[in-house]
Amino acid sequence: MVRLTAAGLVAALLALLGYGVVGNGKGDTLDAAIARGERPAAPAIALPALSSGAATSLSAFRGRVVVLNYWASWCTPCRQEAPLLQRWQATLARRGGTVLGIDTLDVTTDARAFIRDFHITYPVLRDRDGQTQKPFGVRGFPETMVLDRRGRVAHVRRGPVDDAFLRRAVLPLLGEAA
Repeated sequence: MVRLTAAGLVAALLALLGYGVVGNGKGDTLDAAIARGERPAAPAIALPALSSGAATSLSAFRGRVVVLNYWASWCTPCRQEAPLLQRWQATLARRGGTVLGIDTLDVTTDARAFIRDFHITYPVLRDRDGQTQKPFGVRGFPETMVLDRRGRVAHVRRGPVDDAFLRRAVLPLLGEAA
């Protein structure tokens, strides 16, 4: 009886595992593509700039290395990584790159206060309803994608970035041609 129960449990777990693999399709997520060494094209998105409301598309940044950072003012890890991203903006701006913030699911006045409090100088777009999260696979905050000069996603960090990740992910891309 115990062996039969154990065998049934193993079979159920294998079926669940099989369902999970099949349910994830061909592994065509952004993370899976990058894990295979691919650089998929970044999803085409256009959002208003937080500062002016002017529509800005991600394609407007082609030719630059982009550190695309999803954040919200209420996110504690976002507040902790903001000074690091601002320091990297100074380096990137001199070498043909930029940090591009995407403020998501946030109150506009709180987002503007965040920009002011952390002396953010890089461009910030506003995704009030989180509509661009799904194409990038964003599940939490902060999350960062590094785009090469051709607008392809080269690296993804689910969670806060650190200096070591940025050095490893960004510096080699700065030396690549568009």
